[in-house]
Amino acid sequence: MPALLLTINQKGQIVTTSNSQDVKKVAKDSTVSMHFSLTLADGTAVDGTQDGEPMTFTMGDGSMIAALEQVILNLSVGDKQQVSLDPRDTFGFPDEENKHWMDKSEFELDIELEEGLLIEFGTPAGDQVPGILVEIAEDKVLVDFNHPLAGHEVVFSVEIVDIK
Repeated sequence: MPALLLTINQKGQIVTTSNSQDVKKVAKDSTVSMHFSLTLADGTAVDGTQDGEPMTFTMGDGSMIAALEQVILNLSVGDKQQVSLDPRDTFGFPDEENKHWMDKSEFELDIELEEGLLIEFGTPAGDQVPGILVEIAEDKVLVDFNHPLAGHEVVFSVEIVDIK
């Protein structure tokens, strides 16, 4: 006899019952709502939704890194998962060719330029890319356009909230 699954809302009320065979799982084309946290291996928080609204996306739409999609594939509502991911599976490794010298005149005058500052830059295609100021010279600034998490192992924790 298949197990009976009870779904209980935050008020402690039973809202649905079904056989475990009918439990919806995250599939390749699912729209998923989830709470997540992304931390560095040392526990430093990078991103997350635990204190706000869950993140919603469609599997395979390109908004989620493929390795993270693999982590949640086949999970059900209420399932939690945590995994440590290597840089090669997430944001890659730093590449020296992604560092570029720019004239100071290309920066807005009201920005105080200092090493470590993260600035969003517009591309000709209209996208925004982050750049970190790594060196400031007399009239030039060295900007690192590698992803800020490049080269870092990250820990991804997730709780599935809804699947459509």
